[in-house]
Parts: sequence; C-alpha cells; structure tokens
Amino acid sequence: MTDKPNVTLPGKVERIIQSPSPSEPDKAQIAVEGADHLYKEIRIENSLTDENGNEVQLKRGAQVEVKVEADKSQTVPAAG
Repeated sequence: MTDKPNVTLPGKVERIIQSPSPSEPDKAQIAVEGADHLYKEIRIENSLTDENGNEVQLKRGAQVEVKVEADKSQTVPAAG
C-alpha cells in the first residue's frame, strides 16, 4: 500500500486515435467518471505492459482505472 494520498477514478476508453506517424504511438482517449464535463477526457499513449513484460494496447470500450497520487508534502488538509 502506498503512503501517498491518492484517489482512483473509473474510466472508459472512448476512442483510439491513430498516430499520423509510424514512429509515434497511437493515443487512447479516456473519459474519467467524476470529472467536470468539459475536462473529463484525457489522452495517453496507447502502450501498456502486461504481467509478462509484453507490450499491449487498450481496446475501445475498455474499462480502466485512473489513479492520481501525490507526495504528502504536495498536499494540504481539506477545508471543513
């Protein structure tokens, strides 16, 4: 378990964006549940590593988890 404050949000791969250049990886656009409507999509390189060290890619419609964590020194107590 991590000592860093964190939150994990569910997400879904909305689309796969083909790279215009073969030297650059495709992108996966992920809609993050719980984010503001205008800011819910993020795009990441569509390149992951499985438990055997093999490169894999996300499929459209895949359910994912988006984790945000920070060092304790980079956080402040919540108001209220």
